[in-house]
Amino acid sequence: KKARALQSSTAKKMAKVYEALEEVDEKGEPAPNMETVLSILNDLRDNRDDLKSYDRSVMWNAWAYVYFSEGQYSQALDSYRKLMNEPESTIPLRTGALLSMGQLSMVQENYDQGIKYILQWMDEVEKVTAQAWSFLGQAYYAKEDYRKSFSSIEKAIKLAEEEGYKPRENWYVIMAANINELKDEIGEEKALLQQIDIYEILVNLYPKKQYFIQLGGSYGQLGRERDYMITLKAAYLKDFLNKESEYLALAQLLLLNKNPYWAADVLVSGQKKMITIVDEETEEETIEPVVKDTEKNLKLLADSWRMAQEIDKAIPILERSAEMSKDGNSYVILGNLYLSEDRVEQAIKAINKGLEKGDIKNLSQVYLTLGQAYFELQNFEEARTNFRIAARDKKKTVKTQANTWLKYTENEEIRVKNLALRRDYIQQNSSS
Repeated sequence: KKARALQSSTAKKMAKVYEALEEVDEKGEPAPNMETVLSILNDLRDNRDDLKSYDRSVMWNAWAYVYFSEGQYSQALDSYRKLMNEPESTIPLRTGALLSMGQLSMVQENYDQGIKYILQWMDEVEKVTAQAWSFLGQAYYAKEDYRKSFSSIEKAIKLAEEEGYKPRENWYVIMAANINELKDEIGEEKALLQQIDIYEILVNLYPKKQYFIQLGGSYGQLGRERDYMITLKAAYLKDFLNKESEYLALAQLLLLNKNPYWAADVLVSGQKKMITIVDEETEEETIEPVVKDTEKNLKLLADSWRMAQEIDKAIPILERSAEMSKDGNSYVILGNLYLSEDRVEQAIKAINKGLEKGDIKNLSQVYLTLGQAYFELQNFEEARTNFRIAARDKKKTVKTQANTWLKYTENEEIRVKNLALRRDYIQQNSSS
């Protein structure tokens, strides 16, 4: 169509409309003079029969803009339809209206109509934008046509990259959601690999906690534990983690990948990080640590320090865990730690506490260890008692060890007594 021009009177009135729409307040914030806008547009609409078709199309475009700005979407759509019906409406006005009609239809959840308008717009313009493909992708997703949605969003991303700007965050999110819906069709493993590609882009372009968690979870589902650990660790370093389960998962992954010192450091950080908890019933707020000092958590921390050879740090933590524990196993581990530090009396005390609590794993081995501790203190009677209990075990290896220690204890007791007698004899002769 040839270029159009507004009638002089219409042009003057529309200039005032645009000027009123662009007014700002003292702070420079938009403050359109809607009284003036509506007064002029109402006058034009009331006398529309006196206007040329092109003038009416410009007026309907302005009305559509006003209605859209005020959230009156049905009226905005109606104004755009009237614009489209004007025989002298120009291509720019028509194409702009079609795209807006597509968006408005989607806002009203009329996705079929929205798709129809956008496809019509695509047929009438010389260049289809990435944004338009994204609108189409969103509409298809809402209609649960995941194949067409995926294809449309893929085109939007490709176009944006070709045009040299960063694709929108929600485009990648919709892509990942489409893949998830299509996983039965394309295969779960392939779907996970495709989602990983998307989440890797998201954590780089739009680094948010949810994308790190989703990326890590996808790695975990594929058994890529090291990649899962690296991703969670990156989220931790950005201070994104705020749930106990997330800290515990990272600590366990670090232990699995032989990084016990880091595991302990993560757990201690979680103990220090405070978050606000709101009671759903009373709405009262309490401030609590992310990683709570439960028996299980303390045991994990103690194990981490122990595996990192930080025994001095492990012992006080394990003491607290052992005290909370319902069974005696943590006290037994504590006793072994004391033994490794040559703190024999404390080792004996801890192991005996464990035996009092009961429900001990490898009970005969515990009695064997306790016997060895008493042996170190030359309390041969208690040592023999514990070795005899251990010797009752059905396992041949434990039984053999216990009997060997029994013989060794008897021989050592005789040797110590002989040394004492010889010392006494020397002292008596030297004094006389």
